[in-house]
Amino acid sequence: MSRQTIGSTDIRIPEFVEVSRGDAAYMAHSYLTKVPLTAIEPFIKALTAPGDTVLDPFAGSGMTGVAAMMLGRSAVLYDISVLGQHIGSNYVNIIDANRLREAAHAALNSATDRVGCIYSVRCEKCGGDAELSRSVWSVVLACPQCHADVVFYESLSQAGWAKSAMTCAACGTRIVARGTRPVGEVPVLDTISCACSSKLRDQTTTPPLHEASIDGLKWPDVPIGKDRQMYQASALGRHGLDSTAKFFSKRNLVALTALRDAIGAVKEDGVRSKLMFVFTAILARASKRYQWSRQRPLNAANQNYYIAPVFYEWNVFDLFRRKLEAVIRSDNLIRARVATRPSSIHSSVEYRLGSARQLALPDNSVDYVFTDPPFGSNIFYSDMNLFQEAWLGKLTDNAEEAVVDRAQNGGTRRTAGRYESILTEALQECARVLKPGKCLSLVFSNSSGQLWSLVERATRNAGFVIDPDALSVLNKGQRSVKGLASGFENVVTLDLILTMRLAEERVTPPLHGPSHDEVAEATRRIVTGTQAETPSHVYVELVRQGLRDGWDLATLDYGFVSDTLRDLGFHTDPASGRFVREAPEQRLF
Repeated sequence: MSRQTIGSTDIRIPEFVEVSRGDAAYMAHSYLTKVPLTAIEPFIKALTAPGDTVLDPFAGSGMTGVAAMMLGRSAVLYDISVLGQHIGSNYVNIIDANRLREAAHAALNSATDRVGCIYSVRCEKCGGDAELSRSVWSVVLACPQCHADVVFYESLSQAGWAKSAMTCAACGTRIVARGTRPVGEVPVLDTISCACSSKLRDQTTTPPLHEASIDGLKWPDVPIGKDRQMYQASALGRHGLDSTAKFFSKRNLVALTALRDAIGAVKEDGVRSKLMFVFTAILARASKRYQWSRQRPLNAANQNYYIAPVFYEWNVFDLFRRKLEAVIRSDNLIRARVATRPSSIHSSVEYRLGSARQLALPDNSVDYVFTDPPFGSNIFYSDMNLFQEAWLGKLTDNAEEAVVDRAQNGGTRRTAGRYESILTEALQECARVLKPGKCLSLVFSNSSGQLWSLVERATRNAGFVIDPDALSVLNKGQRSVKGLASGFENVVTLDLILTMRLAEERVTPPLHGPSHDEVAEATRRIVTGTQAETPSHVYVELVRQGLRDGWDLATLDYGFVSDTLRDLGFHTDPASGRFVREAPEQRLF
């Protein structure tokens, strides 16, 4: 922790926040760009008192509410995301573990009775009945030369697991997955659980012993239209993946539908809602988006609709049983933390579905705002949330989504100007409901100087002044796939937390645009005079300097910083992502 002055008050908030994403609450349910509890708690502790009210107008998965409740504060959360409200409300919907297990096992039994033992397979070792844990599936490609079927997995295996050496077994033509026409998909390997072995075992894929019964089952199938940004970004039209059901195997669609229907029959509202929380938490892994790897499963890419050439089909019922225990661990963590606060302190968390631009709260009613708004065009939440919201039966209205579209796919394009307007109006609402002298902390990250400049303008136009001594770097321990491949990422992997107060006067000093030479010199100074370990560290330090010195950040693009670093002779170790100089003795770490 570092002691920083905010306004005229010395307040202990961290200058650097490095957090793990492995605690029980974080692991209970995934959500795009979720901020870990340990990143939020220091700010709530420093800037509020027990019994205060915390607001998050872009609440997402509701982690601000969880942190507030554990610390004895109340929270009011707003978001337009149907999935976000579902997740955030259920994080603080603490259910007795025994009752939850009882209801979950009853739902599993009901679903199995309805569709049969659809994951039963024959064990090739003992000949007895075994249960499928997961199956590996491969796309089948048409050879561009002779048009023979090429099973991607088999071709990759024959090439010694080197994609560059893949060829057609029939004619020897080199096979490249990108651009080659897929003609189907087939299972190639099963992982089973059998009484004859103490461990899971791989075997040749075999047909299920029982065909799934689909009588009376109706699963959701929501279209992913051409107007969706992810339709183009993930090439869904070319692959025929234009609706949500197409991302699941038929067997898993059957299992998921039977399980969802069984959960829907649970009478207690809180238990039923919590079981749906468990259910939506397994959907990504239960789909074809869960990517296979020889070393270990690579999980589902949660920012796009990518299906790899080799993917998993997991046993839905087994996933549900395991996720149930993860959710109980999350409940136990939250329950234990709440139990440590004084009994005289009562808190509540309310998650409202609504726009950050229209907060139904009285003036001067909130003690603190902590929020993590969407980062421009980085992620399209409403597009990706379709995957879970289809099963919830209610979709987010993306007309209010604070994003910047990358492509014009029909309809009205959501521009940077529109994004700035939404952010400005949301911050103006925060200014209205904040008590005098209270603070707002905003999490933001982007590789575009234009977007950072937009944030500067939005905060100023809402009447806030960013405290130059309260700019915290947040490291959530994530690196982009591009970064691992190239060393120099195109996506910044660190966030800044900007803490601000309302200006006493509406007149603020004008911003000035730094020259390229000024930015280049600042880059040299940072990379040689600080503990900056990666290009992202350097970029975030530059943004911090710009905010402190009153720069207009519009020209401060990540690409220019990366080019400057290369000119200075820096590259990165692909394994660690850290800087390496040409000469080993000049390493910065």
